[in-house]
Amino acid sequence: MNTHASAVVVGGGVMGTSIARHLARAGVRDVVLVERDELASGSTSKAAGGVRAQFSDELNIRLGARSLAAFDRFEQDTGHPIGLHKVGYLFLLSTPEEVSAFETSVRLQNALGVPSRMLEPAEAQRLSPLITTDGLLAAAFSPDDGHCTPEAVVHGYAADARRHGATILRHCAVTGIELRGDDITAVMTTRGRIATDTVICAAGAWSRAIGAMVGVDLPVEPLRRQIAVTEPVPGLPPTLPMTIDFTSSLYFHTEGPGLLVGMSDPDETPGFATDTHDRWIPALGAAMAHRAPALLDLRRTGGWAGLYEITPDHNALIGEAGSPSRFLYATGFSGHGFLQGPAVGEVVRDLYLGRVPFVDVRPLSAGRFAADAPRPEVNRV
Repeated sequence: MNTHASAVVVGGGVMGTSIARHLARAGVRDVVLVERDELASGSTSKAAGGVRAQFSDELNIRLGARSLAAFDRFEQDTGHPIGLHKVGYLFLLSTPEEVSAFETSVRLQNALGVPSRMLEPAEAQRLSPLITTDGLLAAAFSPDDGHCTPEAVVHGYAADARRHGATILRHCAVTGIELRGDDITAVMTTRGRIATDTVICAAGAWSRAIGAMVGVDLPVEPLRRQIAVTEPVPGLPPTLPMTIDFTSSLYFHTEGPGLLVGMSDPDETPGFATDTHDRWIPALGAAMAHRAPALLDLRRTGGWAGLYEITPDHNALIGEAGSPSRFLYATGFSGHGFLQGPAVGEVVRDLYLGRVPFVDVRPLSAGRFAADAPRPEVNRV
């Protein structure tokens, strides 16, 4: 293994591999990524794979749109197909408050070049024929959104990072970060010491422990989310959008010949558990019965559980700590990390190189909570 690195990236999910790849492509030598397990084995491999720019926060809209453009050219840039389906995201809205909030978001999205629009219930049902319009007031849709395969993105970035000189160490856990005064001098791992003056934390749900090694508070909590996969569904339109019932958080999109179905569980408590259970099924069934009763007839053929990395305002932590020097971080994405991976890789590259990123991420600094300046993201699932 390398005993020296210009920068050590901690975490081998989409965020870590994107950062390593962007640094290596920029000519940064001796970039080392360390992953305690296999690449994409954490939250990324358990993600639903949705990609979108439909957010309420201007920063998230810009990060999402920039990433959508990168996903569009991903195979051309890296040689790796990612199974991109540009079928759009369809948000179903059932209360006047939801409609008003999304109308405001759509105006902002349009001003930033995102082609989202509000729809009548009947048009929403034409796009997603498995839903019912009972009680539905409106919907929001953007045709540029969609879904792709998270593991393929990670392995594409990892391969491209290696081609440009980065080293990726799997089964290499961080056990400590060595400091001399206010300076980082090394990362201690289960495979030995790596001398470096820069650590970039992209450890997702495990980021708080990495930050604590250098006295940086990264307020990230892990929260289990579950996904089910169904049997084949005859007659599914190939253009079926990622469909989200915003009130219940029920969502579904095509997964091979069947559907991938998920929903948040309000009874879930923070923790690192990733085993599956059926406690969420009654609530899932109730949401289906209300908004997409056709789903109740489908047999589950599989599923999994993974971890969201939640912050207090459900928005990301991106930036560089004031102390020690140099500790950078990109974590706490609260469910929208996979889709922002390409753009955040660019941003962190520029922060490392002292360049001005394409978007000002200072409002996403971890210090915003101590300064009582949270930045809530409303449009989350």
